[in-house]
Amino acid sequence: MREIVLRIRHRGQPEEAVSAEFPDVTMRSVSSMTGRGPERRRIIELVGDPDDIEGFIRQFRETGPIIEAEPLSSLGGKRVYVSMTFDIEQWDSISERLSDMGVHHRMGTTISGGWERWTLYLEEADRLPDVMTRLEEGGNDIRLVRNVELSDVTMEPQLDATQLLTKLTPKQHDALQTAIDAGYYGVDRGTTVEGVADELGVSQTTAWEHLARAEAKVMDEIGDHLR
Repeated sequence: MREIVLRIRHRGQPEEAVSAEFPDVTMRSVSSMTGRGPERRRIIELVGDPDDIEGFIRQFRETGPIIEAEPLSSLGGKRVYVSMTFDIEQWDSISERLSDMGVHHRMGTTISGGWERWTLYLEEADRLPDVMTRLEEGGNDIRLVRNVELSDVTMEPQLDATQLLTKLTPKQHDALQTAIDAGYYGVDRGTTVEGVADELGVSQTTAWEHLARAEAKVMDEIGDHLR
């Protein structure tokens, strides 16, 4: 059996549109669906800047499939749990597509910057092209991140770099990569924020902001791993 990690831009869906509008907020499903009939409910976790989280929730409520989106924890923090009620008949679910194909997948999907991260398990490696083709229906974008034999996956806890990358916006990723390449994090600090800004072609303030947000996400991920 193979473990497959895909990044999916699920075009036209509320989570894709709103997540792209608030790229510094990471959304993660933390419960399975409940309910019968067209109305279903699940709990999601939002992580990011408190103001962005509030904006995310407001805009999410306004999308067609969403009936309710009510915080379960206090607003104003960097992590908020939200009870989401939605109309299943208006929701084009990747999970449903995978179930229809008989494909096992990991629960707890994350979405950041408009991209969802899915971990699948395939018994037959040659099924992958067909699975990706069917997921691409409706204009969805698919990127293959990982494809390994499950027997080769170590059971020891490891820092998942692919999940970390999905939490960085493209601008944060570029800023961080540019800073690393230029020696910004070296012992002798081979460059400054101003040098990184010049490489990126942006103002010093913008470069600092991208780096600060990227560093916060990286350290949060490392902190979770260390715990």
